[in-house]
Amino acid sequence: MVDLRPYGKLHTILMLKDVIRRWWGVELAFADARGYVLDHAEGKIVPPANDFCRQALFSKEGFRRCNESVRLVRDKLKNGAKGRRVVVHECHLGFDVVAAPIHLDGELAGFLFTGGSVARDVVARAELVRKVKELGPSSWTAEESGQIPRIDGGSLEHLMDLLELAVDDISRFHHEIKARDREVAEVARELGERYRFENIVGHSRTMQQVYRLLEKVVESDSTVLIHGESGTGKELVARAIHYNGPRAKRQFVVQNCSAFNDNLLESALFGHAKGAFTGAIKDKKGLFEIADGGTFFLDEIGDMSFALQVKLLRVLQEGTFTPVGSTEQKTVDVRVIAATHKDLQKMVERNEFREDLYYRINVIKVPVPPLRERMDDLAILVEHFLRKHHRGKGPPPRLASDALAAFQRYPWPGNIRELENEIERLLVLGGDLPELPEELVSSRIREADGGGGARPAPRLSPPAGGPAGSLREAIEALERDLIHQGLIRTHWNKSQLAKELGISRSNLIQKCSYYGLDRKE
Repeated sequence: MVDLRPYGKLHTILMLKDVIRRWWGVELAFADARGYVLDHAEGKIVPPANDFCRQALFSKEGFRRCNESVRLVRDKLKNGAKGRRVVVHECHLGFDVVAAPIHLDGELAGFLFTGGSVARDVVARAELVRKVKELGPSSWTAEESGQIPRIDGGSLEHLMDLLELAVDDISRFHHEIKARDREVAEVARELGERYRFENIVGHSRTMQQVYRLLEKVVESDSTVLIHGESGTGKELVARAIHYNGPRAKRQFVVQNCSAFNDNLLESALFGHAKGAFTGAIKDKKGLFEIADGGTFFLDEIGDMSFALQVKLLRVLQEGTFTPVGSTEQKTVDVRVIAATHKDLQKMVERNEFREDLYYRINVIKVPVPPLRERMDDLAILVEHFLRKHHRGKGPPPRLASDALAAFQRYPWPGNIRELENEIERLLVLGGDLPELPEELVSSRIREADGGGGARPAPRLSPPAGGPAGSLREAIEALERDLIHQGLIRTHWNKSQLAKELGISRSNLIQKCSYYGLDRKE
């Protein structure tokens, strides 16, 4: 059965209640599919303007008879003939109940109604007093009663139209909520598909060891420490742990501990109270509170200060923290996954990281191997990124064998991230070529000596007399000129130029550094 209570807070309904009360002196109310008045079920009785109704409602038998009248309205709506949806029913006192059904998902979910009005000549007040007194002992007299709300003719038609508009608005809102819920469920399903273990690209022996460890980790709630060099995909592993575990439908929150200074990071993690510092104009939730029930991924935890490490340790041990500038202690249930490229054990030995926190986050350690230790995966990673970043029609281009050989000689200090950026660059420079030749590969990769070093790349300028030299030199000269002119045109706005060129900003920054195009003040 649909809960209609949230719909009573719709702006349309609140306005309609006020209008009906001012125009006709009657109250608008909800009843559910069983005919139970929602206000009555919650122990609330809104006193009607009709004195006879008020006296009846405040007696036990009168309250029962009023609710019985509403249930008879439900029966009439459920079994009534097709046509105009609004019905008018005479209650036990002879007053009108005007009701409009709320149909949701093809079923009667309840109805909106008003009561206590008349659309005809009312029976004698003395007779109404007699009926009210029959419901329970009362010394009340007809002389004490006020005007009985009268809604007839055009006014009744107007009220019926307003009720129909209101239930139409409820139906539209219900459908929007259902559509949003379907979208959220679809996104959750897609995230679950995207971060399945098999979607972490790699079949090498070292990656198989990672998969076996992850299968054991996901079902537990233990804290996990992911260790690996920058660019190895630590966040991807963290997301896989979350979306394959019992918290998959809850929040996955990410914070890089090296992104802020101490004060900003503390506020981001734990929130702050209004007035805690200059600019704190209202209370703000911290990321731990947002992640309650879900998973919090703390990247580069080795960059966190000693002071914040103490507060983090308390959250891990007790599940409690205090926002900045507040005395109120908050309790959360969060699974923490931490990541770092640093050797935390050596940092503990050098007194640069708290020993107690190290042992608390190092419950389960997941090492992510660098690309140079999983070169068996290089070919399938290249193919994966070619498909991912290909924007043209038809199949993506392939990497020439000599280009792949250059990739295999290169030590990839930037790991998977560097490889992905290089593939994206090749696709931009290669245009519609069906095969990406070695000449397009960045010189730092082509000229690598296989032992981790590379010969310095020359700074090239566009040839004055047109293309000259090798194809590689001509292409790099053209690329340098294209970037240089773009920087001038965008006033050195690298974000804008990266979008125009269809490459990432970090890739553009690398190119500017390579070609010596950093802006001179």
